Amino acid sequence: MEPNESTCRICGGRVREFFDFGRQPLSDHFPTEEEVDKEFFFRLAAGMCAECTMVQLLEEVPRDRMFRYDYPYRSSGSEYMREHFHDTARHLIATELSGPDPFCVEIGSNDGVMLRTVRDAGIRHLGVEPSGAVAEVSRAKGVQVRTAFFEESTAREIADEHGPADVVYAANTLCHIPYLDSVFRGLDVLLAPDGVFVFEDPYLGDIVEKNTFDQIYDEHFYLFTARSVQTAARSFGFELIDVERLPVHGGEVRYTLARPGRREPGPRVAELIAEENRRGLGDPMVLEKFGTEVKRVCWDLVARLRELRDHGYYVVGYGATAKSATVLNYTGIGPDLLPCVYDTTPEKIGRMLPGSHIPIRSAEEFRTSGAHYALLFAWNHLDEVRSREVAFTEQGGRWILYVPQFRLA
Repeated sequence: MEPNESTCRICGGRVREFFDFGRQPLSDHFPTEEEVDKEFFFRLAAGMCAECTMVQLLEEVPRDRMFRYDYPYRSSGSEYMREHFHDTARHLIATELSGPDPFCVEIGSNDGVMLRTVRDAGIRHLGVEPSGAVAEVSRAKGVQVRTAFFEESTAREIADEHGPADVVYAANTLCHIPYLDSVFRGLDVLLAPDGVFVFEDPYLGDIVEKNTFDQIYDEHFYLFTARSVQTAARSFGFELIDVERLPVHGGEVRYTLARPGRREPGPRVAELIAEENRRGLGDPMVLEKFGTEVKRVCWDLVARLRELRDHGYYVVGYGATAKSATVLNYTGIGPDLLPCVYDTTPEKIGRMLPGSHIPIRSAEEFRTSGAHYALLFAWNHLDEVRSREVAFTEQGGRWILYVPQFRLA
């Protein structure tokens, strides 16, 4: 059977499917028992454009369904990520926001963790956040926020009210936005002539190398490489001038874009693109091989969980992450193999994981659960979780990881 195809959202080229995760729910919608029958599902399939090599989903989920008023994710939920955003803000302040009366805009500012450091430095700032509840959290902490989706019309309103921005920043946000054409038209309106657009998102190179396939879910419409970002930026009238590999979330890249001719591209851009070419990240065969490995790992995980259950071990989940939706719904893992998942986010506790309907319980209960094994969906926070749940391992508990393959930690 031939893979499905669609049209590239960036260049209009042919997008060829390389993996289909099947019917999937909204990854960050944790239903109550009353909401189970109303869940929204879509087909989660990823493909690569034969022209610009941009990896993207073949089916778009309406943004209003994903980024609702009650969107539960909080950027401040991890101590490690809080420090990362503080460091990022300090870096931007030192390198790009040191002139007279600078202005910084963040797209998808969430609970304002990055902008709080900018605010504390006395710098004009504005967060653009579409999810009302999390925007209110940010305002309560003294951060200026506009509750809206960032697009050309939003950017014009901001520019008219506040003037040009020296920095527009986005973290784990740009890959969420299928309509990049409108975003870049907005950047063209909002950025000062010498301003920069800085964004960081999951890196396709790390996803393939580390088999972190659960980074593919509804919110991650694009999976970027330096090559695809460079091509997209040029098509929208910008230039990629720097890249930086980041260890967060299993591997990301921070991209810096500017207007053409305003800044000289740094050597790291050409170096990373050359590395991508050597690794074949623009080769459909490489992505199809990645898909084969995804299948192997997923079915091995199911077999291992069944084996542990059949031998009388009590196995639970830890971390009600968006990533968990992909692996659970693709494999069909449900309460029969994982009776519950423990989490620290108050907004999720008492609800269920999307699609699989595994109950979510407080991490406080985990410490007295008597679990022998815990399947860690928040694998990118392994060290932080282990340091918080020391009693679990001291009592003989073992953590189960499934990327890059099944292993115990």
